[in-house]
Amino acid sequence: MSARPDRPFAFTVEATDPSSSARACRLDTPHGPIETPVFMPVGTRATVKGLLPPQLKDLGAQVLLANAYHLYLRPGGALVEQAGGLHRLMGWDRPLLTDSGGFQVFSLADTFRADDEGASFTSIIDGSAHRWSPEDNMRLQNQLGADIVMQLDQCTPYPCEKDAVAVAVERSAAWALRCRQAQRNPAQALFAIVQGGVFGDLRQRSVGRLREIDAGVQRFEGFGIGGYSVGEPHGLMFETLGDVAAALPADRPRYLMGVGNPSTLLTAVAQGVDMFDCVLPTRTARTGTAFTSEGRLNLRNARFASDLAPLDPSCTCPACTTYTRAYLRHLVLSKEMLAPILLSLHNLHFLIALMRRARQSVLEGTYAAFLEAWRSSAAAADF
Repeated sequence: MSARPDRPFAFTVEATDPSSSARACRLDTPHGPIETPVFMPVGTRATVKGLLPPQLKDLGAQVLLANAYHLYLRPGGALVEQAGGLHRLMGWDRPLLTDSGGFQVFSLADTFRADDEGASFTSIIDGSAHRWSPEDNMRLQNQLGADIVMQLDQCTPYPCEKDAVAVAVERSAAWALRCRQAQRNPAQALFAIVQGGVFGDLRQRSVGRLREIDAGVQRFEGFGIGGYSVGEPHGLMFETLGDVAAALPADRPRYLMGVGNPSTLLTAVAQGVDMFDCVLPTRTARTGTAFTSEGRLNLRNARFASDLAPLDPSCTCPACTTYTRAYLRHLVLSKEMLAPILLSLHNLHFLIALMRRARQSVLEGTYAAFLEAWRSSAAAADF
């Protein structure tokens, strides 16, 4: 897909691995390129908790996520637009992606109601009632001004009856068409979202419906793969993920939503997925847990009390090059705010660097060997 003056996006497959479906790609956006495979840090409320944009740049973050649901509730799309959009508001001049908030609305199971026209939900802030149509959601994301925007979709839980999942597949496809018709800002790339739960035939039905829309109206610039990581075992996800990725257009990015376990990322890359996001690295950092080449380290454990080694000797992040495990444990137990800051820096660095190495191995044609080496490592046994 090549860029045009009226649509400033271009997607290039730069290399594919000869022994897997892994690929190295480049997505050009108005705020710069995104090289894949890529892990995208999550800044739900227009901030990655505790971290400054320059720190994220130093880690190598190429693109951040924000969430339309949370920003709709506070501070509101109108204020973000008045401030010049999310990029200016949060001081980030690289690419941004906004999730539609469909998953967050779905998670409000007690108050969420969906019908063919849209979704009704209540605010987690004050309990007030709200209603979104696909068109409403596109107007909101236009106000937010991210480079990549996601369609409003209906996500189903796990487990879920197949008939209910089938309804969500059809509804999400209908909403994708309405989002495509409503979203006409050439500075924003719209991604459709595949649903279908753990049912392979419904996943393929979802892909087929989206491809029909894609062929009949202005194309989607990419495809999200949603409805995974909602409680099902990851092994069950992989029974259908590879077939879903293979069924999607090869000339557009494929984005597996809400996944951040290192082993899961690398297996998904082998199945042809390009983009990932998850709150896992920063959320676990706030509980005192670090991702390392030795696996997960819970710094609350007494064995680190007098450990003067770096957190991860193979890591070059600020936490590892400056501080010891004993000091980091002290910060965690003392509930010092520096603890989650340093551990968030480290965990994000770990995943960003892992994706960078994965990309390099695809460019070299050695991804299958890279994946096998990871699976044989001490870290993989703990992820």
